[in-house]
Amino acid sequence: MGDGISNGISNGISNGIIEKVIPYTDITVSRLIFAIIVLVAGFISVKFLVYIFRRGINKTKLPDLTTQFLAHFLSILLYVIVILAFLKSLSFDVDSFIVGLSAVIGLVLGLGMQDTLTNLSAGVWVAAIRPIDMGEMVIINGQTGKVKSVGIMSTDLLTPDNQLITIPNKLVWGSSIVNMTRMPTRRAAVDVGISYSSDFEKAIRIALDLMKGHPLVLPDPEPAVVTTELANSSVNLQLRAWTKTGDFATVKNNLIAGIFEAYKREGIEIPFPQMDIHVKEIK
Repeated sequence: MGDGISNGISNGISNGIIEKVIPYTDITVSRLIFAIIVLVAGFISVKFLVYIFRRGINKTKLPDLTTQFLAHFLSILLYVIVILAFLKSLSFDVDSFIVGLSAVIGLVLGLGMQDTLTNLSAGVWVAAIRPIDMGEMVIINGQTGKVKSVGIMSTDLLTPDNQLITIPNKLVWGSSIVNMTRMPTRRAAVDVGISYSSDFEKAIRIALDLMKGHPLVLPDPEPAVVTTELANSSVNLQLRAWTKTGDFATVKNNLIAGIFEAYKREGIEIPFPQMDIHVKEIK
């Protein structure tokens, strides 16, 4: 009998604490606990659903860029729903909150701050049409870097010196994009000047032999040497060699070093910029 009385007292105290109203609010402890459970369960569910979504969409062989964009969009949408469910569990008037939020959004757009909507729509177009893709080296709005991610509002580029550049999507979609790695092959161009007294035909032959002897230079299109300018102190040549895109940097660096060594060895002068000044004596 004593145990029954003790259990009854304990249950009464527990029920009293749970049903106690938190000071300065109309929320009971039990409702707060329930709301926290909803929030935690919601966040866990969002991560699980996004994970399932990623696995499912990967089977469609969509590009990584599109997959990442859709996953970000879905996660934000689900997080908003979870937060609204959390507020609803605390007896907040969510309907009024949504109406109020819509009014705020309308006011923001009315004040001319519609960049958010513009960036969002631009992000959708970038993800759908894919002028850029994950890992590609591009020039966007004057910025050069490798595409790290395309989010709902902005695109991230990682520069060769490891700087992260964030560009609003409206600038990505609204500006010219130079994609340096989309095509399978690229032409490496190396400029070099020779003196007017050097053997012109020999200089061209040395340059051609250098390119044709490089293992990473493609035979088709055939390497070429063109004269680009008759400058003040030099005849400017350009070595043009085609290679696979992944080998571009290696081939260009090798050609720069190779042509310097070859011309030095064969007596082809690479002149310094110079200016001849004639002084005329006035009697």
